[in-house]
Amino acid sequence: MTRVLVLNCGSSSVRYKLFDGGTVSAKGHIERIGEDGGEAADHLSALRELLDRLDLSGLAAVGHRVVHGGERFTGSTVITDEVVAAVEELIPLAPLHNPGALTGIRVARKLLPDVPQVAVFDTAFHATIPPEGVLWAVDRDLARRFGLRRYGFHGTSHAYVSRETARILGKPVAETNVITLHLGNGASAAAVRGGRCEATSMGMTPLPGLVMGTRSGDIDPSLIFHLHRVGGLGLDEIEESLTRRAGLLGLTGANDMRSVLDRRAAGDEEAELAFAIYTRRLREYIGSYLAVLGRVDAITFTAGVGERSAVVRAAALDGLAPLGISVDPARNEAGELIISPDGAPVAVCVVPTEEELEIANESRRALSLES
Repeated sequence: MTRVLVLNCGSSSVRYKLFDGGTVSAKGHIERIGEDGGEAADHLSALRELLDRLDLSGLAAVGHRVVHGGERFTGSTVITDEVVAAVEELIPLAPLHNPGALTGIRVARKLLPDVPQVAVFDTAFHATIPPEGVLWAVDRDLARRFGLRRYGFHGTSHAYVSRETARILGKPVAETNVITLHLGNGASAAAVRGGRCEATSMGMTPLPGLVMGTRSGDIDPSLIFHLHRVGGLGLDEIEESLTRRAGLLGLTGANDMRSVLDRRAAGDEEAELAFAIYTRRLREYIGSYLAVLGRVDAITFTAGVGERSAVVRAAALDGLAPLGISVDPARNEAGELIISPDGAPVAVCVVPTEEELEIANESRRALSLES
């Protein structure tokens, strides 16, 4: 079995899993890197400490999660100096995420110079979306000059979950159409036809689409101009508001769906409205992706909220029975893999995501290794 170390490096954190084939042999995280009272002074010392903890004998690869691959990287890529330079050029598209990944890549290459390293991009799975699904009706010269198009995110999750759904249904991936709903603090939807992405809700950045913990999701773009011209807010302030102070946090003061649900159950009107907005947006995307795919075999919920909240799952699909979509209340409450009634035209599934496993497998595929 091939051993792969998966690294997810943020600006002040490192998360890792070590895989022996498909089995996790070690995992953990180092937080508050470079901060007072943190676990490490910098990423170099953090990764040195991490590597000292692990038995890396027989390590075949290091797989790095990289959020944005732009138009250049449409699949997982063996890391070279040229790849590092290209990912650095993409920082303007993901200024909060790509720098941390780059730091992790540089340090890991320094500490493990003889181990092949692979960049696995969140955006790559969405590279199969046709042009009419990624281009907007904006000035084409501006679009080409600045890369204005839909890229999509959470690709490793949507890829893994859509294939796992086909396995659960006992169908070939190439014959299975799935709407995947990755519902965590960040949230996105995807329409997957035969293992290939046809549509996704996030755009050039992770801001648009579904309502999220702190991100607004879809808004009228003119809201930005209005806040700038009429409200006198600076562009940085508006961006901060829409990305860090919007979503559930903006509607209720809490970004955690568990808190919103507790308050809703207690009769809190703000929480009730936020829940209604959140679940209506889900239905809107489910409906549009039914139209995109034409035939849907399954709707699959994943990630923190998707895997744990029976209430959200039921409300997101409420009223869709005429379309062959419904949940069995007992199965839904139990969080079974298939929560739709027997014989339902569209299966409804709950599939735990395994993004790190997907990164490990993608790393092996990039290096033509067997797991």
